[in-house]
Amino acid sequence: MRVKKAGSLETLAVVGIDIGKDTFHLVGFDQTGQLVLRQQIRRQALTTVFDGLPRCVVGMEACLSAHFVSRTLRRMGFEPRIIPAIYVKPFNKGQKNDYNDAEAIAEAALRPNLRTVSEKSQDQLDLQALRRVRARLVSRRTATINQIRAFLIEQNITVRPGLRALNNSFDTILEQRREEMSSRMRAILTGLRDDWQSLDGRIEAISAEIVEVSKAEENCVNVMTIPGIGPMISTALVAGIGKGEAFDRGRDFAAWVGLVPRQFSTGGRTVLGRITKRGSRYLRMLFVQAAKVIMMRPHRWPAFSFGAWLTDAAARMPHNKVAIALANKLARTAWSILHHGTRFDAPHDRDMAADAI
Repeated sequence: MRVKKAGSLETLAVVGIDIGKDTFHLVGFDQTGQLVLRQQIRRQALTTVFDGLPRCVVGMEACLSAHFVSRTLRRMGFEPRIIPAIYVKPFNKGQKNDYNDAEAIAEAALRPNLRTVSEKSQDQLDLQALRRVRARLVSRRTATINQIRAFLIEQNITVRPGLRALNNSFDTILEQRREEMSSRMRAILTGLRDDWQSLDGRIEAISAEIVEVSKAEENCVNVMTIPGIGPMISTALVAGIGKGEAFDRGRDFAAWVGLVPRQFSTGGRTVLGRITKRGSRYLRMLFVQAAKVIMMRPHRWPAFSFGAWLTDAAARMPHNKVAIALANKLARTAWSILHHGTRFDAPHDRDMAADAI
């Protein structure tokens, strides 16, 4: 353990933690900005070391185990702040190393207007883990299907696009092209199809579990009253932001998702460009998909409170631009419902609910 103290720990005001897999690096300052703590500790010694420190602000980057460390320190009486890495970078001085990173985190943690990441509960982390496992399985399934198609094309066999088309014609292809294909290639393709079916089973099981969670969680149930939003979006939203306490209003959440125009302003002149695509890429994709589901059924628009706005926007703007604007509105509406614990004002649409994401 390496320790360097240049002042009294009694005046400690802020500690920055650079979280690693096995070791943490701590840098602490007093109210005047003087260095009073510089220490490397093992992960297992976290509570032991902080028991001997005065209660203060503790900053850390948003990374693996940051929420666990934050909950642990909060129970001990500290004030943890989880900071996005992009907001820490401007405070980093000199070359990159663990102590410099911890020092930058400590300085960023004292900024009064710096937006921090909301601390996730264990239930949120569990739901987030469930969704990430599903996303990984879907990615593996896509890779497996693409590999099957690639091997078939090498045999001069093409199949029309779509998962169902490949699945329905797979056995027929192996039977009809038996003479043109080696036994080894048929065995390889059969093994890949078995992998595909195994992944399908796991994805269906996890999807069913996500649906059950969405029915049992009150916040998910409230969000699913919004047109186009179903179990996938509602659970992703609750896992990502909880009740949206980190945002003061819906526009802030929409900006965090990346559904607002990029701004280039100077000298009092404002120029708006394409959307920023910042924040959660996955949530942004889901909201855009929900918007496109709604736009596929214009005869349902009059039933929604935003129907008149959507009809007018669709008449004067390109299709994709309307979809982004509608996704922005859905994101702001979802935040409002989570924040206030209310439901959407439109009547339940059975057809729309069947296609909700």
